[in-house]
Amino acid sequence: MHQLSIPTWVIHISSVLEWIAAIAFIQAFGRLYPDRGWHWLSWAMLPALMSAMCALTWHYFDNSESLAWLVTVQAALTFGGNCTLCGAGAWIWHRSRQSSQDTNDTNTQ
Repeated sequence: MHQLSIPTWVIHISSVLEWIAAIAFIQAFGRLYPDRGWHWLSWAMLPALMSAMCALTWHYFDNSESLAWLVTVQAALTFGGNCTLCGAGAWIWHRSRQSSQDTNDTNTQ
């Protein structure tokens, strides 16, 4: 564990904990507004969390050569996570436009 300094470990671990908290908060928000697609955003955040866990694991074991494959897994999860977050954001945008059109249609009648 000597590869990273204590402040760097604090930042890494607190970032992961913040991401977990954000997933929980978005999941709770999704329960309040189930028709807007927020539920999917919390699921879309999981690949990025797993990517961070890969990085922490690799650093915890002093960047061991035997675990170098974790870097590739982390990169793939980061790419996949970016794609799922983009898709979830697009879905929320689509649902919000759809619900605002429904509201406008109801108000004009």
